[in-house]
Amino acid sequence: MPRVLISCGEPSGDLYAGALAAALSALDPATRVVGLGGDRLRDSGAELVAHYRGLAATGLSEALAVVPRSIAVYREMVARARAERPDVFVAVDFPEINFRVAAAVRRLGIPVVYYIGPQLWAWRRGRIQQMRRLVDLALVIFPFEEPLYREAGVPVEFVGHPLLELSAPTEARAPFLHSLGLDPAAPTVALLPGSRPNELRAILPDVARAADLVRARVPSTQFVVARAPNLDDALLAPVRSLVASGVAAVVEGRTDDVLAAADTVVTASGTATVQTAIHRRPMVIVYRLSALTYRIVKTFSHVRHAGMANLIAGERVVPELLQDAFTPDAVADEVVAFLTDARTAERTRAALGRVRQRLGEPGASRRAAARILTMVSRRGVSDRDAAVGGESLQ
Repeated sequence: MPRVLISCGEPSGDLYAGALAAALSALDPATRVVGLGGDRLRDSGAELVAHYRGLAATGLSEALAVVPRSIAVYREMVARARAERPDVFVAVDFPEINFRVAAAVRRLGIPVVYYIGPQLWAWRRGRIQQMRRLVDLALVIFPFEEPLYREAGVPVEFVGHPLLELSAPTEARAPFLHSLGLDPAAPTVALLPGSRPNELRAILPDVARAADLVRARVPSTQFVVARAPNLDDALLAPVRSLVASGVAAVVEGRTDDVLAAADTVVTASGTATVQTAIHRRPMVIVYRLSALTYRIVKTFSHVRHAGMANLIAGERVVPELLQDAFTPDAVADEVVAFLTDARTAERTRAALGRVRQRLGEPGASRRAAARILTMVSRRGVSDRDAAVGGESLQ
């Protein structure tokens, strides 16, 4: 029976980990998956050692606040690995904990697969040396990552992006918007303000102000807010007046339906930009960090763009409004341009179609699962051979 210890620490990682666990079980129903994750991983049939809730943060002060819980979760994961001796440890992004867990399980003789590698190509490139020491195989989801890892001596395979098979809407635009009390014929803007509490505090107030400005210029515009799981209701306070006036709705757990129903999107930088690109929706990427964190990130950054859609394209195909450039007026200007200029919107959709093509073919979760099970199988054969060899020497 294959035994897999898996670890992810935020909603996007939980989505990928859940799909991977489901693919592992589909390929080998005897597979047992345990680990750190969220509702998606648990719903796939995995046993949670701990829930990721409260672990994810951006910024220095925010990261310090979660250190005690991070240490406790790390200890739980290592204790489980020591007690159960899984066949493989699969780290899903989230290097804050996963690098430490990987180092500990490797000392136990457990192989390490890193699925959805950390964005070391963006900043802190020195971490790739840690990857080389810790990881038996990296399964990467962006095509430009494969040569970077290979040149650094990390065994690597490009499996494609799992969102290609995970981003299908479950309902068409008209019935979906009707169910929210909105007008399917009205211009619709999706708001994706992030999945972490500190992101919403920094981003959503100005996005809500931008929505008011958009309404002033295109009065028929309506909004759908994609709410990430496990967020306090108080974080959604900036959009309450929009909801109360009947021009906005908040939806949890149906981001793909929200995107499929939207004419344009305002999204926090991150995985959501890839999801939006897959749906070929014109987007405005926004983000804000604390002043100190932003200065540090800028100092050590190795990329020209913040948004994944632009990074994959290798050029700026959608606007990015970061830090001081992120203002309600600037966001409104970009949104109104997409809503009122059909040529600009269509040109952007075409560029995002090319981004989608670069992500590979659907089936990444199954390909990653097959590669992991192959590693487990080969390890089992090696262990049996070693046992037989030991017996013959006695």
